[in-house]
Amino acid sequence: MMWKLCKVLILIVSFGVGKVTAADKYIRRDFPPEFVFGAGTSAYQGEGAAKEDGRTPSIFDAFSHSGVTRGANGDVACDQYHKYKEDVQLMAEMGLEAYRFSISWSRLIPNGRGSINPKGLQYYNNLINELISHGIQPHVTLHHSDFPQALEDKYGGWISRRMVLDFEAYADVCFREFGDRVRHWTTFNEANVFAQMGYDYGFLPPQRCSSLPGLYNCQKGNSSTEPYLVAHNILLAHASAARLYGKKYRNKQNGYIGFNLLAFHFRPWTNKTEDIVATQRANDFYLGWFADPLMFGDYPDTMKKNAGSRLPSFNGAESSLINGSADFLAINFYSAIKVKDNPGSLDIHPRDYKGDIAVQLDFSLNNFTEFEFPVIPWALEGVLEYFKQKYGNPPMYIHESGQRMKRNSTLEDWPRVQCMQGYIGVVLDSLRNGSDVRGYFVWSFLDVFELLDGYEAGFGLYYVDLDDPSRRRYRKRSARWYSAFLRGGAVSPASASLIGLMGGPENASSSASSPDHRLIQ
Repeated sequence: MMWKLCKVLILIVSFGVGKVTAADKYIRRDFPPEFVFGAGTSAYQGEGAAKEDGRTPSIFDAFSHSGVTRGANGDVACDQYHKYKEDVQLMAEMGLEAYRFSISWSRLIPNGRGSINPKGLQYYNNLINELISHGIQPHVTLHHSDFPQALEDKYGGWISRRMVLDFEAYADVCFREFGDRVRHWTTFNEANVFAQMGYDYGFLPPQRCSSLPGLYNCQKGNSSTEPYLVAHNILLAHASAARLYGKKYRNKQNGYIGFNLLAFHFRPWTNKTEDIVATQRANDFYLGWFADPLMFGDYPDTMKKNAGSRLPSFNGAESSLINGSADFLAINFYSAIKVKDNPGSLDIHPRDYKGDIAVQLDFSLNNFTEFEFPVIPWALEGVLEYFKQKYGNPPMYIHESGQRMKRNSTLEDWPRVQCMQGYIGVVLDSLRNGSDVRGYFVWSFLDVFELLDGYEAGFGLYYVDLDDPSRRRYRKRSARWYSAFLRGGAVSPASASLIGLMGGPENASSSASSPDHRLIQ
């Protein structure tokens, strides 16, 4: 997913890839018993059944049907809506300890607020019950890049303060109906990406931005103000939902409310003071934008200075409401970026998010192929250390970490195995260095509809045959590797193999046909 996002940053980019280091050898028992390993998908990317059983369109339905996602959409996707029992069985056979998924607001409350859709309610109850019956923890996200198109049409969605109350009401329904079985809630997924890419660049729904010929094709929006306004309302919505949970549900349900951000590891382009300062500015604008209010009650001073009056301010009551409202912070991690001071961007992109940050990002392609990301474990370790030092070592989850590959490729996905080996190893290093990391989730359980790639790329542990009406699942090498690790296998990153546990049949269950090692056509 992040490949195309990085390309559209338009700011010259190079991965700084250094020495790949992680724990030399490890097993599941090296991690604390309460640490969870899982995998994830999201509602629009995996469920399908877009027009069934009372679900109404979300902003991603409108976006994908406009043709921007390479002609693909999530109308059917992996059809998990109908195949959730089979998928949970595959998770159980793999030994998965947790499953991260999102609830479709459009499926549960089709008009955004008001009547609950009984079919949607039944589906999520069934999925949660199926997971729990197999000993798998449900980790639920409430907003994963989509919300009902009805609210966008009614008052502009997140640019309106009305969205705060509607989100709180939606969260209330979720807590009330599912909270007796769900203990881990994340209000927003990649809130920083949603605000920037949906309201400044316009490359994600709801596709709002200041249009520029040849660069942006938005029909409405304002890149100078809307990203900040949207982020502000999202923070207030999160805090309102967290307050509600604390007042009505926490004592009975004993759950946790968290918040998710996309995290890059930023490092200075050079050792010059201006590049070091610019690197902190990048951290402030990409992470501190949300993490500072959640941890300290206000935006970073750098943002206040550079964005000025376009950055909304919190009054005293709002600051108190937001400060400490997240029981945990979660990150999605894929890459590292070098940062160079670029004050000239204030002239190139006057009075908008891109100009305010005033940096040049080095993200060039000389360290990875067209599809695959480089494996840079030290960068994930650096992000975790940054949160530990900057924010007082809050509880953390890695909600997404994975490898992008061409979707119609071999089931022998060794690059994904190497990716998992390196990043899980460095999470263990971070734990040993004192980081309060609570879990690691692979993106993704299935080859889902990718928000920017459509079906051209896949991150899944399982391949889904879109040409088969039954959407048959095929287990990849990475799924076998993960299963062996979760069941006690020792891992050696240097050898790129599981010690003594890589044998066995290719099939994960009788529901998956028996593929050989050829390319899937």
